[in-house]
Amino acid sequence: MKRREFITLVSGAALAPFAARAQQAMPVIGFMSARSAADSVHLLKAYHQGMGEGGFVEGRNVAVEYRWGDGNYDRMPALAANLVDRRVAVLVAVGGDASAQAAKRATSTIPVVFGAGSDPVATGLVASINRPGGNVTGVNVLTNQMEPKRLGLLNEIVPKTPLIGVLLNHRFPPAGRMLGEIEDAARTINQRLFVAKASNDAELDAGFTALAQQRAGALLVAADPYYDSRRERIIAFAAQQRLPAMYQFREYALAGGLVSYGVSLAEGYRLFGAYTAKILKGEKPADLPVQSIVKTELVVNLKTAKALGLEFPATFIARADEVIE
Repeated sequence: MKRREFITLVSGAALAPFAARAQQAMPVIGFMSARSAADSVHLLKAYHQGMGEGGFVEGRNVAVEYRWGDGNYDRMPALAANLVDRRVAVLVAVGGDASAQAAKRATSTIPVVFGAGSDPVATGLVASINRPGGNVTGVNVLTNQMEPKRLGLLNEIVPKTPLIGVLLNHRFPPAGRMLGEIEDAARTINQRLFVAKASNDAELDAGFTALAQQRAGALLVAADPYYDSRRERIIAFAAQQRLPAMYQFREYALAGGLVSYGVSLAEGYRLFGAYTAKILKGEKPADLPVQSIVKTELVVNLKTAKALGLEFPATFIARADEVIE
């Protein structure tokens, strides 16, 4: 063996343990969501954009383990426990309040970045918005606090509808508060409601049947990650029944829903990624204020309106942030 080959061989053998330790030292993020993987492709892209802005790229200097609830909130505690057992460096809990609460209950030491639609102080996720305290911080998506506004917008589109149907997941943690706010808003405008409660596929089918039997003239789909994972089915039902329908995110309008009003969910996921990067760099959740997505977007689908034989008021179209033709 030549002297140069021998030195190379010895050097490689000496460095191998260090390379192995470096590979093992790559931090692992635990990413859990009550949504489905298929429904979250564009949101994961935004999440990785946020991480990338902070200098972290999956597979290069960070690893990610994903867990999906597929709209079944009962799964979330087990998913959180599994990722805590894996001793992840950061636990990202998104896709609604059930995911955030499960993560908080699962660990008091691993940093948690949450995404939730309810007031995180009122629900006990953090001590305060500016100084969360403990191991938890995140982003308040605000979406499930917008139902009265959505009902008002739907009433503008179909002001003389005798009955508006509401599709509500009664197993979604903030559902009770949401329903109360919807009913209060309906009384203010003297609007009759019929509430169909559905938290799984069988109940969703039954809810569709009940809404058809009640002859609802329009549909408000209450904010809920489970409904996001069944978006195509809900939009197809509304089209079949010729129901003007209001949804929470622009993804619904892009998929053929009539109108949506809410925050930019993709922006929320970018912020989740940015906070993950900050924590991986050593910042403490206790010192990172809970952020809120304050910008809203009203999106209307004129193609769907035409299929329904519906014409938006000119003032409504003028207020739209995006018009799909």
